Amino acid sequence: MTAPTQVLFVDCSFSVPASCFLDKYAGRDALPAHPIPRVYLSTGAKNMDKTVLNEVFELLRTIKAVDSESEFSRDWLGRGECYLRTLRFKKAKPSVATIAICASKLQHYGNQLVHDGKHHWIGERFLTLSQECHAQINQQSMAKWL
Repeated sequence: MTAPTQVLFVDCSFSVPASCFLDKYAGRDALPAHPIPRVYLSTGAKNMDKTVLNEVFELLRTIKAVDSESEFSRDWLGRGECYLRTLRFKKAKPSVATIAICASKLQHYGNQLVHDGKHHWIGERFLTLSQECHAQINQQSMAKWL
């Protein structure tokens, strides 16, 4: 018998337009001025390994920068719309290249938001997640040559 799924969602009544994360748009006024609490998901034994990509997706979904896994896979991972769904189905880990793309994008937008001043906190969170992506890249790479 598997453990029941328990999901804890934090009430967040704000949204971030996708334009906040596109270089050609400068408006970031819709970002909230306070930190976003972390969202945790516990699904018992059936869940694929928790990766930093899951954490990035949950953050982006919480701030409404993405609406779905499909959008996240396409726009933040540079993959097809079914990438995360396929990983979950096959119980596979994301590729190092995919994690690197996400890390680069997080670092780019994190730096922009840190310098924005008003949204420093979310920029810092993006930079932290970028570092976690790099740590996962190192871990997966070392597993190949050790």
